[in-house]
Amino acid sequence: MDFEITPEELQDKLRAGDRPVLLDVREPWEYEAARIGGSTHIPMDQIPNRVHQELDPDQHIVVICHHGVRSANVANWMRQQGFDKAQSLRGGLDRWSRQIDPAVPTY
Repeated sequence: MDFEITPEELQDKLRAGDRPVLLDVREPWEYEAARIGGSTHIPMDQIPNRVHQELDPDQHIVVICHHGVRSANVANWMRQQGFDKAQSLRGGLDRWSRQIDPAVPTY
């Protein structure tokens, strides 16, 4: 499985009924301002303490942040922890908003 997934690839999966866990690792104020519906919110600084209790390492997980940097770091860490199907959303929520769903606000 590729380390990153593009917004277009994620949209194709969602349209096909393949529903990965959407893990948003942004700060609470960012999550309140804009998000993909149905996403799970665990701020990046809480990932080490919560991920093993709240997520299944066998599930496909797409990690989301603003531009793709934090999500890449989290996805990399998760893979080191045995979450082999963790992927980072390339370009983050900003790219998702601009290319897939303009109803999601940019900030």
